[in-house]
Order: sequence, then C-alpha cells, then structure tokens
Amino acid sequence: MAGDNMTETISKYLNAEQEAIIREAVKRAEDGTSGEIVPMLVVESDDYCEAAVHAAVITAALVSLVVALVIHDTSIWLFIPLTFILYLPLLALARRLPPLKFAFTPTAHVRSVVHQRAIRAFHEKGLHRTREENGILIFISLLERKVWILGDRGIDAVIPPERWSAMASALALGIREGRMVESLVTTIAEVGDILKQHFPHRKDDANELPDLIEE
Repeated sequence: MAGDNMTETISKYLNAEQEAIIREAVKRAEDGTSGEIVPMLVVESDDYCEAAVHAAVITAALVSLVVALVIHDTSIWLFIPLTFILYLPLLALARRLPPLKFAFTPTAHVRSVVHQRAIRAFHEKGLHRTREENGILIFISLLERKVWILGDRGIDAVIPPERWSAMASALALGIREGRMVESLVTTIAEVGDILKQHFPHRKDDANELPDLIEE
C-alpha cells in the first residue's frame, strides 16, 4: 500500500512525458563524459512522525484551552479529557498535512534529514561503485522541495563541493517556482559540461547506473 501511495504522489510531480525528457537529458549529458549522472526523486525524505505528534498535542491543548475559556470552565476535568479526545483526530490530520508537520520542525532539521537521506541513497544505489569513482547524484526530495548534489571520490578530488551546492540551490529554487523539469534538465546539462572537462568519454565506456530513479 505504501508503494502505491508513493507512486501516486510521484505522478503528481512527474508524468511519463516529463520522465522521458529527463532521461533524454541524462543521455545527452553523458555522451561526452565517462561520468555517471543519476537524478533521483523521492516523495519525502522522512515521515516526520515526531513532528506530527508535537503538532497534535500542542494543537489539541490550544483548542481545549480556547474551549475552556469560551465556556468559562478552566478546570482540569474539562481541559485534560478534551485534549485527549482531540489528540487522535488531530494526529491523523497532522500526518496528512505536511505544512502542519513542518510548522513544528526546525528548518535546519529538515535540511539535515534530506541530506542524510541523500547520502544513504548514494550508497544504496551504488553510485560509489563506478569504475572511475565519478558517479554524481542529483537528489530531489519533493515534499521538502530540497536538493542535494553529491559526487563520488573521483569527482570530489577535482571539483569542489561548493560548486554543487550552488547548483543545488538554483535547482531547488526552480522547483519551488514550479519549474522542476526545466530546472532539472538545465542542471543535468551543467553537470555534464563540468564532467566532460575532467572525465572525458572513453571508447569502452558503459552506462553503469540508471538515468533516473523514482521512489
């Protein structure tokens, strides 16, 4: 069931035609380089359960307090039972409303969660196993609208991570502005141009990694 929901959510962001555009952009970018470019789109980097609990508890308490003040009954015998009654439906609501969860999640924590998810994906998807250690992951977490671009050791040895950070910020801005596919295609082309300078195409080069990963 979770997989079905995830597929449905991905389809809200990316249709088959757009997916084909991204795959073609990767193929063009890799034509002149032995580097491997892998865009990866995930629905979310975490379910933020703890934030949903905090949101439900605090909201339930605030609503109970307002009700108590309106009816002029500030005893704990109204406040506590009403808070418990409201907690479960508000928890269900918070789990379905990302803005409510994010309101109780520090921005720095969201950024860290996405970063850790990107690092995990880099290793789980085998980007550290390419022949020349020149795999590069363009990780997009759709719910958070955040981007990380990670390169393997061979890439990091010749290209500073700060360059990827600037490109990731530009791509994230494009996503927030509703230009995800256009911005991603531009980023892929820019990554390809950089890789061509340091990792030119080899005659025996093979496509070692997928051109697009969706989860």
